[in-house]
Amino acid sequence: MRTPSLPKGDNRLVQIVDAALVNASRRSGSWLVCRPGCTQCCVGVFSISQLDVARLQHGLARLQEKDPERAQAVRSRARTAIRKFSATFPGNPNTGILAQDANAEAAFEDFANDDPCPVLDPTTGTCDLYDWRPITCRAFGPPVRSEEGLGVCELCFHGATTEQIAACEMEVDPDDLESKLLRQIEDTGGPSGRTVVAFAVRD
Repeated sequence: MRTPSLPKGDNRLVQIVDAALVNASRRSGSWLVCRPGCTQCCVGVFSISQLDVARLQHGLARLQEKDPERAQAVRSRARTAIRKFSATFPGNPNTGILAQDANAEAAFEDFANDDPCPVLDPTTGTCDLYDWRPITCRAFGPPVRSEEGLGVCELCFHGATTEQIAACEMEVDPDDLESKLLRQIEDTGGPSGRTVVAFAVRD
C-alpha cells in the first residue's frame, strides 16, 4: 500500500492545533475530563475535510506497515459502517462526498448519530489512528467557538460558569491554515468536498 502524500504544511497545522489544545487543557484544569478510553466523542458520524482524509490515509498506510492486522480491522469496520448507512447517506454513497444542499445538511444532523467511528478500537476504547486523527477530534473537549456559539463536551465543565468556560476557549486554527492547505489539494487535482471517516479508511 502506497503512503498517500500530505501537503507540506499539514505538520505545521497539526502542531498549531495540538499546541492550542495543550494551552486550553492547562487553563481548563479539572473541568476537562477527557482521557484514554472515554469514547463520547467517538460515537456519531461527523464530517471531515479532504485534508483530514489524506492524513487518515497516511496514518492507515503507516499502520499497515507496523500492524497489518489492526489496519485490516479498521478497514473492515469502515466497510461495515458504509454498508449499514449507504442507503440513507446524504450525499454520493459511492464517493462518500456529502451533498451541500439544505435538505442534505438537515438530514446529516440526524445521520448515524449512534454509530461508533470505525477507527475506534472497540476493545481498548482508543483510536487506532490517534496521531493522524482529524482536526475536529484534536479540538474536542475544550470550549470551541462555532456559528452556534461556544460549545464544550457534555461531560466536561460541570459547575463552571459561562465566564470560566469562555476563559478556557481554544483557538483551533487562528490563521485558517487548513483552508490554504485544502486549496493546495484542490489546485493539484485532488478531491474536494467533505466526507466522513468511514469513506476515508475503507481501502
